[in-house]
Amino acid sequence: MQPDISVKHLSKVYGDGFQALKDINLEIRRGEIFALLGPNGAGKTTLISIICGIVNASAGEVTAAGYDIVKDYRKARETIGLVPQELNTDSFETVWNAVSFSRGLFGKPPKPAHIEKVLKDLSLWDKRNNRIMSLSGGMKRRLMIAKALSHEPQILFLDEPTAGVDVELRRDMWEMVRKLREHGVTIILTTHYIEEAEEMADRIGVIRDGEIILVEDKAQLMTKLGKKELRLQLQQKLDKMPGELTLEPVELSEDGYELIYTFDSQQEQAGVARLLRTLGDLGIEYRDLQTRESSLEEIFVGLVHE
Repeated sequence: MQPDISVKHLSKVYGDGFQALKDINLEIRRGEIFALLGPNGAGKTTLISIICGIVNASAGEVTAAGYDIVKDYRKARETIGLVPQELNTDSFETVWNAVSFSRGLFGKPPKPAHIEKVLKDLSLWDKRNNRIMSLSGGMKRRLMIAKALSHEPQILFLDEPTAGVDVELRRDMWEMVRKLREHGVTIILTTHYIEEAEEMADRIGVIRDGEIILVEDKAQLMTKLGKKELRLQLQQKLDKMPGELTLEPVELSEDGYELIYTFDSQQEQAGVARLLRTLGDLGIEYRDLQTRESSLEEIFVGLVHE
């Protein structure tokens, strides 16, 4: 199946010589939720802006839904909806008129039933006749999404969509994004809330200093790069680590009552079994044990600072 987004050897150098993107190659599958993660200044927004036709690339090729974003600009742009980071709305316009106008910008004929559905899905229907200036920050964020969906795009970019909104609204947006995916919309998400990517994404891409350093299915990424931690609460205090345990990735807590064993989740059985046998041979008894897996945030931080 042809990818919805195809990026080949994409680079961007600004007039002052700063290279924001370096030979980016990326394919995003139809109907998936793809999370693009990276620290501030990594190139996330530049990459999105080029795909959406807002910024010109210095080199490379990009297609959206099979259309070249330069040669078939209008057709490519019609397939894309963009929710930018910044709230940028006409404060004196009503919600209904703002969303309807956005649809008209793409040359689409009026379709009140679609606008009504979008506003209801985003809990904006009761505010349809309100001026935008009267909306809360969270409602304005929902309005930006409504405008992006007004022309029924095949691809939706969400650039920090839940920045500055409360937890309840963030959960509502997650649910809305899942419904869009169920209807075949391809969603590209950038976020600083790593739990969003962990909760929603099918695949994760990590960008650092203008380069894609990793693209992986979320589950495989967490299996391959995730670590597990086994904590053993000891019956008796240990004053120092026994020599037999120094070859293992084991640490002794400061109070001497806990052993912390960090291991690769793919090799857990052999390592844990060996550790427990060694403790038995040494006569070290424990009264409880707990395990904990790395979160996506810990994996991300490790990748970025590696």
